[in-house]
Amino acid sequence: MADDRGRLIPETRKRFQEQYLPDKANKYDSRDVERLCQDDTWVESYLAWRHNVVDDTLKMIDESFQWRKEFSVNDLNETNFPKCFFEVGAVFLHGYDKEGNKLFWFKVKLHIKDSKTQLEKKKCTAFWLERYAKREPGKLLTVVFDMAETGFSNIDMDFVRFVINCFKVYYPKYLSKIVIFEMPWIMNAAFKIVKSWLGPEAVNMLKFTNRNDVQDYISAEYLPTHMGGSDPFKYSYPPLPDDDFQTPICESGPIAGDDEAESKEEIESENRDRGEPVHSDDQMHKPKKLNYLEEVSKTEECDRMDSKMKYSKKALSVFRGPLLHISPAEDYILDLKKAREKCLIILTNVTKNAVAFKVKTTAPEKYRVKPSNSSCEPGSSLEITVSLHGGCTASLQDRFLVVAAEIDQASGFGASDLALFWKEVQRNKVMEHRLRCHVTENIKPTTLLIKEHSFDNGPAEANENMHLKLLRLLEVNKRLQEQIDRCVWFQQVLLALVSLQIAFYVYILNSQKS
Repeated sequence: MADDRGRLIPETRKRFQEQYLPDKANKYDSRDVERLCQDDTWVESYLAWRHNVVDDTLKMIDESFQWRKEFSVNDLNETNFPKCFFEVGAVFLHGYDKEGNKLFWFKVKLHIKDSKTQLEKKKCTAFWLERYAKREPGKLLTVVFDMAETGFSNIDMDFVRFVINCFKVYYPKYLSKIVIFEMPWIMNAAFKIVKSWLGPEAVNMLKFTNRNDVQDYISAEYLPTHMGGSDPFKYSYPPLPDDDFQTPICESGPIAGDDEAESKEEIESENRDRGEPVHSDDQMHKPKKLNYLEEVSKTEECDRMDSKMKYSKKALSVFRGPLLHISPAEDYILDLKKAREKCLIILTNVTKNAVAFKVKTTAPEKYRVKPSNSSCEPGSSLEITVSLHGGCTASLQDRFLVVAAEIDQASGFGASDLALFWKEVQRNKVMEHRLRCHVTENIKPTTLLIKEHSFDNGPAEANENMHLKLLRLLEVNKRLQEQIDRCVWFQQVLLALVSLQIAFYVYILNSQKS
């Protein structure tokens, strides 16, 4: 199915440019057309939602693009709406379901049906969706209609239909499910209409819940108290809730708070009990620098792997941002069976200036990060170690946010300098990248991991060699897989040619007999 979809992507683009673009170019935003020509994932999402039927996909793209132009989706921002739209807290993003999907909340009791503001409310919903789609492209959302304490006057079927159309047409493949909490019995007939809007494929996404079963889909930590949960979150504006990222506990970052100092004392105490050396503050605060090498061809890498890997730690998955290259690109992996597992994140400065960075998380009480607030010099790389706090376990809902911005060396890199810098830096000059937690009980070597015992025994050089050998093994394994895929492809082509040749000989023999 994926291979078929891959072949349909260029066909979809070509037919869109030939059949739709000439007559409707003025009805589309040129930025959307450009993205359609460059972003395979976007085209694939439309194809998948229309079951790989190109004709239906083109109609969907046409409708979606006209809507995006009409709503000026690419230009929507906070300043386009009255402040009261955000202050009321009727629509917002916060928390995650049990599958790790972001929750998109609709507090129905706060919604007031008003034809004068209906269009602006729809645009505000589009603003939230577009904001999320740009930050978390392709990541699913779970819509939550909190209908507790709602009456008939709060129900706006036109608005509900718009929300459903957003996921059916405008943001395909983003909907995980729709959780409806405590729907009034008087609305049963109305939601039969909603089911017809969703269609037979998506009707199973509707989940009607109450206090007794809502935790089948959302854990208590992300449910408010009136839904039987324990989430202390209270919506307020400004600012917009930003995935609830906070600064985690930092073992050895440049900014040390009271909690961090206590954590550090605990670590030193544990080390003394085990007879391990205790590092000084200067040693702990000095980030490890790595040489930044230019990329070489795969052949050269293979031939000179032994020498190159001693100086460069090349990740298998890399997010290539304008300021920093971040590895791993999307997921950091923690093993539940290893309570003291550590994950390594590598930042590489690809600019000509120093880059300041911060690391935040949605679960600051769970994690220690080393360092969490520092700077990276031009052309150098820096390792960030993420580890679980004692007794804590990782979950799919946990997220990390890396925030980075170029900093003038004259500003200084001390704790107070960085704190002042982050208060004054302009938002449009800040790069952000999010990482998800991937939890496993049987860890496989698919990302950069550091086992705890590698810190407990042997010199640092031996640990580094072990790490480099692991990277080499993963790189070789990747190349072998590529070679196997090529061999399978050649075998299939050869089999097809042999079949054609046999068919040709059979045809010739039959012709001679007749």
